[in-house]
Amino acid sequence: MRVRVKMTKRMAVVATAAAALATAGLATAPAASAGDYNGCGWPRVCFYMTDSNWDNGNPTAAYQDVTDYYQNLGSKSRGANYVRNTRNDDRVRLRYYDKYGVTYYACLKPNQTFHFSSTSTVTGVKIQTQSACG
Repeated sequence: MRVRVKMTKRMAVVATAAAALATAGLATAPAASAGDYNGCGWPRVCFYMTDSNWDNGNPTAAYQDVTDYYQNLGSKSRGANYVRNTRNDDRVRLRYYDKYGVTYYACLKPNQTFHFSSTSTVTGVKIQTQSACG
């Protein structure tokens, strides 16, 4: 009988400690940033290959490194329909070409979205610390 009482007390202590840890974990969990948008976490530039990916908040690729050159996009971002910039202070330069193969450049301001038409193919991204386009 004595063993059973000790085991019950020990289980109660363990359960109380586990509950305290779980509560502490909830209290210290990071809150979502104001820059988070449509499945794209701050501070990222997210690519959505299809309208369905965009509608469901399911980015297929994300970039976040500031560079002084265009990063060539991979298979999960090249030709994306949508690009979202969740960064609060940084602009994004996008390189794309049209159906004739002519290359163009677009600038995406902080916390903005760019939608590519079906006749354009995005091929590169460059994240810069300046916020204004121009």
